[in-house]
Amino acid sequence: MRINKFLAYSGVCSRRAADELIIEGVVKINGRVCNPGDDVDISSDSVTVKGKLVNVVKKYDYYIMNKPKGYVCTVKDDKGRKTVMDLLPNNNKRLFPVGRLDYDTEGLLILTNDGDLTFKLTHPKNEVPKTYLVKTEKPVSDEDLIKLRNGVYIDGVKTNKCNVRIVETLKSGSKLHVTITEGRNRQVRKMFEAVNNNVDFLKRIKIGDLALSGLNRGEVRALTPREIDYLMNI
Repeated sequence: MRINKFLAYSGVCSRRAADELIIEGVVKINGRVCNPGDDVDISSDSVTVKGKLVNVVKKYDYYIMNKPKGYVCTVKDDKGRKTVMDLLPNNNKRLFPVGRLDYDTEGLLILTNDGDLTFKLTHPKNEVPKTYLVKTEKPVSDEDLIKLRNGVYIDGVKTNKCNVRIVETLKSGSKLHVTITEGRNRQVRKMFEAVNNNVDFLKRIKIGDLALSGLNRGEVRALTPREIDYLMNI
């Protein structure tokens, strides 16, 4: 099995994060620093990450969380901030968040130790739709809607076409549903900045057709078998 896939299967991290660990030189196979593309014989090889032995996970866990503001989507934070792991009722499991919502963004977050599912839901090539509820600082014009839908430039690169619709017009701004299939850093916020507007409130409400419902801020529950099957086949 390819080393990055082995680390993902073992619940250490996603394949993308595994590649980064391998490049850092902290992954060893039988005591030897490995290279990207190396294979692992799961029946006989010993794999360590930062000196800790890695074992293949025999059972995967899947959770959905309504992430509140003020938490970072990481297992550990070097700045000492609260992480989403602090909200888990039993945080001794080797779980990691699927993708990231920034510190000031709330909403639907999946946590698992299934690296393959993480890769599937986060890799841009799979174009998994993610829907956000957005409240803007100023009203959004029809012209801005067209620009957002057709793609705007973020850091010199144009975004893919996306679905943007106004759900409520307010005195001081607009409420919108925005569905994107990319996952760039702070993408939704930067999209509105590109049309000279700011996001006052941002919440992810859906991944594909999996909706955030029945969970208060900070609450978490296990995904149902039906929900897991949906994500596997999205």
